[in-house]
This record gives sequence, structure tokens and C-alpha cells, in this order.
Amino acid sequence: MSYSLNKLYQCVGISKQAVIQYVNRQALFDNNVSQLIVEADILRKAHPGCGVEKMYDTLKPDFIGRDRFIDTFMDLGYRIKRQKNYRRTTYAGSIFYDNLIKGLKVSEPSTIWQSDITYIKVIDRFYYVVLIIDVYTKNIVGYSISNHMRATANIAALNMALKNHKAPQIHHSDRGSQYTSKDYIDLLVASGTKISMGLTAQDNAYAERINRTIKEEFIDLWKPKDFKGLRKSVKKAIVYYNTKRPHRNLNKMSPTNFEKNWSTLNKKSKPIITIFNNELLT
Repeated sequence: MSYSLNKLYQCVGISKQAVIQYVNRQALFDNNVSQLIVEADILRKAHPGCGVEKMYDTLKPDFIGRDRFIDTFMDLGYRIKRQKNYRRTTYAGSIFYDNLIKGLKVSEPSTIWQSDITYIKVIDRFYYVVLIIDVYTKNIVGYSISNHMRATANIAALNMALKNHKAPQIHHSDRGSQYTSKDYIDLLVASGTKISMGLTAQDNAYAERINRTIKEEFIDLWKPKDFKGLRKSVKKAIVYYNTKRPHRNLNKMSPTNFEKNWSTLNKKSKPIITIFNNELLT
């Protein structure tokens, strides 16, 4: 058998030592992947909607490149399947404000906050989640969960945000009646914040995206069974998103870490965001 193998090595132009080295390298790689699968499963439990590319950025394996990691874990069945659904959550009020953020360049925290409402179905009931995001840091600064769409839920989220963060220069939302209620407007005016509103989903893209992320990457996959479980799940998801989930345009830091370290970053490490302006497309 040894003679036959040696003849085979000679025919294909490789040495026995090279084959042994390859086998050893492959065994080491397979062992590392096995350990990485354990870490990936732990990550998926904490962040069930974490895509494969985001998994790579979070786990930061040092023995495998991004492309091979993606191919390997796609083959292992880690692809995320997204659900598509829609339910209206805002109704336009009679009062509205101009869009102040179109084409605006944002280069520091607390410049623009955006807010939006999403629904979550638990068994046979609908509940509503209000999120407020700092557009620059991607930090969720305020939120609330309720079984209604009244403005009091939005006010609770705004009070949370103003309590824990510096008031923004501009607060942006859609033209939903929740955002045009007197108490909500009074809070913003008292904080010295300008009020901005958009007409389209693109005008409020950052808030809509974060709502979709919390819903699709966490809550829809955890499947809470009641309102108490939903509240617990939303809080857990937001804590994870703010403190653990890396963002490429935040130097692969989480929103909280980016916000905390922003003042110490050099100029090149401080991104500049340009807000979508659909007028440029016409």
C-alpha cells in the first residue's frame, strides 16, 4: 500500500510530506470551524436574525476570511429567511412641518433623531413599538411598547430619549398624528429642537430601517407569547443592538461604543452621512 501511494504521489507531482501537511491543516481548519459553529449558535440565540456577513463582523474569526466564512456558513444552513408583511401604523394629522433634513450632511451625534412606529403581532393581537434613533450613531435613544397607537406611547419614548441624551438639533418623523399632537410638539419645542417631517418612506429611512431590524432580526424569531414577553424581548433586542451589534460605517463598533468614543476618534474615523434627497433624482 505504501509503495502504491508513493507511486501516486510521484504521478501527481506532490510529496508525501506535502499531503501530510495538507491533511493536518485541513484537520485544524475543521476543528476551528467546529468551535466557530458553537460561537455562531450562541450568537444566533442572542441575535436570531443576525445575517452571515454580520456574524463574521461580530465573531471576528482570525483563521478564515470573510468570503470563505460566508460561503461556509451559507452551506451550513445559516441563511436568514425574511418574512414580508405590512400593517398601517400612522395616519396623517392636519398639522405638518417641512422636511428640514433633505440632503443634510450629518457629522456628529444628536444632530438628527428619527422616529417611527411598527406593529408586532403576538398570537392574535397587535402591539405597537415606537423607536427613536440617532441617525448619526445609530443608537436607539428611546422606545416604548403599547397596545394602542395613541400619542402617549410616542411621548413616553421621547421622554426616555430626552432624559438620557442631549436633545437633537432636529427631530424628524412622518406626518402621523402621533407626532403632531400638542404634547409631543411642546416637548420638542421646550428642548430647543427643530421639527421636521417627511412624506415618503425614504424621507424617514433610518427610523424605518431600525424598526425593521429589531422586528425581523429579533422579535419575529423569538416569537414572544404575550405582552409581558414582548416587552422583555424588545428591551433585550435594543440592549443587544445598541451595545453588541457592529456597524461597518461605525468602524465596526456598536452604536453605544461609537457614541462613547466618538470625541476621541481622528477626523478620518468620523463618518459624514448625507441624508437622502429625492429632489436630486428628478
